[in-house]
Amino acid sequence: MRIRYSNVVRVLLTAVASACFTGTGSGLTGISGGDNGGSTTAPVLGFFVQPNSANVGQVISPPVEVVVRDSVGSIDSSFTESVTVDLASNPTGASLSGATLVRPVNGIATFSTLRIDKAGTYTLQASASDAATVTSTAFSIATVTTP
Repeated sequence: MRIRYSNVVRVLLTAVASACFTGTGSGLTGISGGDNGGSTTAPVLGFFVQPNSANVGQVISPPVEVVVRDSVGSIDSSFTESVTVDLASNPTGASLSGATLVRPVNGIATFSTLRIDKAGTYTLQASASDAATVTSTAFSIATVTTP
């Protein structure tokens, strides 16, 4: 049996994060207490897999993933609203293409076809109805040079 490293890491991170943390725009921060199951607060978005550097026009890999969490930091697998990603910082006037509107599956929206058409350093912003927007870490898109 062959186990993919990324799947093992995802399971471990999910277990730790859902037990102790909630997502924010700058990463994961601790929370304390709980709502005893009766909260109606808005879901919280976080980048589960941050965007990686890529070449111009190349699909960003691994796919960017946005997690939806409830008020106690657990992954909200019942969230069914679409999550949208856009360029948050765009100093070059680039275009983001691919599927930018995705419905989460088990609380995680996977953006597997994102690409950017100009070289530069960017951040992504994720949003969903009734949830605050969240911004990714910066990543670079490079121009491919041939020898």
